[in-house]
Amino acid sequence: MSLLYVIGGAALLIFAGDALVRGAIALALKMGLSIALISLTVVAFGTSAPELVISVQAALEGAPDIALGNVVGSNVANVLLVLGAPALIATISTQDDGEGLRNYLFMVGASILLLALAWTGEIGRIAGLVMLVLLAGFLVDAYRRSQGAPVADDEIDTDSAGMPGSRVAALLLFGLVGLPVGAHFLIEGARVIAASIGISEAAIGLTLVALGTSLPELSASLAAAWRGRMDVALGNVIGSNVLNILAILGITALVSPIPVSRGFATIDIPLMILTALILLPYLVTGNAIGRRSGIALVLFYLAFVALVVAGN
Repeated sequence: MSLLYVIGGAALLIFAGDALVRGAIALALKMGLSIALISLTVVAFGTSAPELVISVQAALEGAPDIALGNVVGSNVANVLLVLGAPALIATISTQDDGEGLRNYLFMVGASILLLALAWTGEIGRIAGLVMLVLLAGFLVDAYRRSQGAPVADDEIDTDSAGMPGSRVAALLLFGLVGLPVGAHFLIEGARVIAASIGISEAAIGLTLVALGTSLPELSASLAAAWRGRMDVALGNVIGSNVLNILAILGITALVSPIPVSRGFATIDIPLMILTALILLPYLVTGNAIGRRSGIALVLFYLAFVALVVAGN
């Protein structure tokens, strides 16, 4: 049964990820918005749904380390795996007139804010409210900057341009619902399998839960790679990481304040920031993330997983 959960969850993630990408592209064309903005918002919100469910549930059940570890681990996986794996299929361009760099710097700033809050020992309700206000400002600013910037000719997808509104809505709904559901089944199945072969709960929490909640991002980015829409993949990762910190932890803190253990402040969150800084040279120079870089990113993530499993 556990194996069926894993297979079924993975299949649902693949189909839902493809539907979300197709629906997001069509929505961008219909609304006259840049696809990068849609990937930063609609796609990112959809793929971050599992993180929200798991983090809130963990906080309510008195497991703050799982709530925070889920976000930190997912952000690491997003940069190393969710960008690394699609780069094996298609080159990821980072040249976008500075918009990607601007959003990326905001992501790094949100990560530094999380580190500062971690050093206080708790992410309380006031901090959670501040995080949500910052997120709202970020999204409003991104929307305003997208106005007056028409969709470029090379962004036109003939299959998506004439798609009926009902089909667009159906694709988005299937993607937004299917991704968290598929992730849930895959996580539950993999958790049972991992426990049955003797992997510790700590290692499962640091790797399997975080990886599982990043699978929607990975699925959506791989679908974008197959369709040649790597602008969606990059925007999805940046948007998801911002949402993980400001929205997921912000909402979780409003529901229940999150105590932060010293290990997160001294090791885990700094490691997350260092991982994010790997992208800085690409965005500053405009160099593409190609296959070699993709291999390196995936290997870094495998090394991270190996270290966590070996240490637990």
